[in-house]
Amino acid sequence: MKPIFVQFKCKPGMAYRVADSLIQDVEEISEVFSTSGHYDLIAKFYLDDDQDIGHFVTERLQVTEGVADTFTLVAFKAFG
Repeated sequence: MKPIFVQFKCKPGMAYRVADSLIQDVEEISEVFSTSGHYDLIAKFYLDDDQDIGHFVTERLQVTEGVADTFTLVAFKAFG
């Protein structure tokens, strides 16, 4: 399994709906947090080693109603 983190910029007033939709509809999600700054949410996902990150983000996450933009971070190693 490979972890990725995706930050979500949501359309105005949609952050809580986007978070709920991700939790309900995306089985690969581990956690989602509201954040301050340029993005409204950050979520952690675990993908199978053979799962394509680009397809997952563009076809499963960016199409979520209320999502205006995403920023994806690939994690290499967990410490602790």
